Amino acid sequence: MPDPADPATPPTPPVPLSALLAREDLALRQIAGPADPGIVIHWAHTSEMADPYPYLLGGELLLTAGVHVPEAAGSGTYFDDYVARIVAAGGAALGFGLAPVHDSVPRALVAACDAHELPLVEVPEQTTFSGVARAVWQLMAQARLAELRRVTEAQQSLAAAASRPDPVPSVLRQLAQRVGGRAVLFGPEAAEIASAGRPVETGVREALARLAQVVRPSGPGTPTSATDTAAGTHLAAYALGAGQGFALGVAAPQREPGDHTIASVAAVLLSLLTGEHQSGRGAARSSALVRLLLGTPPADVAALLGPGPWLVVHARPDAQAPDPVAASALGAALGSPLVDLAEEVVRVLVPADREPVAQPGWTLGVSAASAPSGWPSADTQAARALARARATRTALVRHGDRTGLADLVPSDEAAAHARTLLAPIAGTPALTETLRTWLSLHGSWDRTAVALSVHRNTVRQRIARCAALLDTDVDDPDVRMELWFALRRQ
Repeated sequence: MPDPADPATPPTPPVPLSALLAREDLALRQIAGPADPGIVIHWAHTSEMADPYPYLLGGELLLTAGVHVPEAAGSGTYFDDYVARIVAAGGAALGFGLAPVHDSVPRALVAACDAHELPLVEVPEQTTFSGVARAVWQLMAQARLAELRRVTEAQQSLAAAASRPDPVPSVLRQLAQRVGGRAVLFGPEAAEIASAGRPVETGVREALARLAQVVRPSGPGTPTSATDTAAGTHLAAYALGAGQGFALGVAAPQREPGDHTIASVAAVLLSLLTGEHQSGRGAARSSALVRLLLGTPPADVAALLGPGPWLVVHARPDAQAPDPVAASALGAALGSPLVDLAEEVVRVLVPADREPVAQPGWTLGVSAASAPSGWPSADTQAARALARARATRTALVRHGDRTGLADLVPSDEAAAHARTLLAPIAGTPALTETLRTWLSLHGSWDRTAVALSVHRNTVRQRIARCAALLDTDVDDPDVRMELWFALRRQ
């Protein structure tokens, strides 16, 4: 299978040499070297160099018309040296054209290929090298399409398995079936929790368990996946979740293109399933929800969700309306499964010790840290931070939680002053929120319009209405300061 981490390996499945020989339009014929069905070609390359070694990456079908061959080559070591260099460079096979230089393949070349076990293919006069190269790429495209179809079907079957009443065994069974081997779920203590598929030898099972230990969380730099081979069986291990200690092990008699992708999909599904099982938080959240519905105050059930304080995050995608998959992915990226998907905004309740960071494709507003009793206020803070982030085209905006001069005024006196000052517009939330947003954006009509999702003329009209009802000049810096003070105490 091509290794995407290796720049010398093309991102397409290799072509079996036997498939190329089966093309009737090419009329190729293997005349020397092993007839192994496992021999594959990664690409075709034409060269008339006497020593092609420096120009090969490995895995090539090297095509030559023998232009470089001297007249006395058959009587010396020329062909033996030539083939040895191709083998040393990792060449997969040699194709020799019968035109325009030679009307037959030199016998010394046939003998050298047999000696070095390099497949030698005779290319007839009517077949061009470009035609052979085109056939290789056509077979690669067909293999790639088949691989994508196989991976897609596997993804669908794994997703269906994850939705069954016994999701973990179902996913393991489906994975084992798709790779033609065995799939094992290892727990945090390295014990087998569940398995499915073909039984394997004791030595293979022990090697797979050791490989799972390699991906078990042990600090920075721990790999998330690892591969090995034992007794001719291909092994792979994948870490599950964020430090939960679970691992997925896969043992298969052969490694097919797409197996890594299929196993990675299964690992993601099992991460979600085992994450809930390991921590018990799924049951705790369910209990918290039931208690809330039965009338228990939020502060009394918050302990079931984990230690506080908490941050409220409001997020809006930059491109289109959020969907459940995108919302779940955002929650996972922020480190919290407590996600609420609304029509245009996703809300996430995040433990304060998990500092939110900007997420590609999202605009985020983050509240100040809050205890459960302050969640409603934090929700408002996050909404305003998101509006400001959108207005200023900033990926993430945090609500300021520093102590300011306004906090030096007793809260009851500040609240009473705010109620009196803002009484003329208090009955119209649209006016209050527009004034608050407009002041927070330094009087920018356009940014306020973006933040509130209204037309800029609507903002002008509302601010003019506020000025009239409050009987004040909103362009006066002192007035703006006083209004801002009042709005923050509202």
